[in-house]
Amino acid sequence: MPGRLRRQFGSRLKSIRLQRQLTQEEFAELLEISVDFLSLIERGVNAPSFETLEQISEKLSVPVHTLFTFPEVRAHPDRIPRRPARRPEAR
Repeated sequence: MPGRLRRQFGSRLKSIRLQRQLTQEEFAELLEISVDFLSLIERGVNAPSFETLEQISEKLSVPVHTLFTFPEVRAHPDRIPRRPARRPEAR
């Protein structure tokens, strides 16, 4: 199962690619990678190398950090781990 960071990165990459109105085929050609590999990245199955990450940034005209800027996800309050209550010290 893909890691959360890879899934978030892939989703963010796909979103920016679609904003630029690029198909996977067009974008893969710009990056000189296969459509299959781009699909694996966007689905969070594979991660790009640093070199490919730089190319992605350049071809989409966005700073690398933008590719790692994900929308804030709020956890359900019942799922937030809580610290156990401190017991008063015995005297």
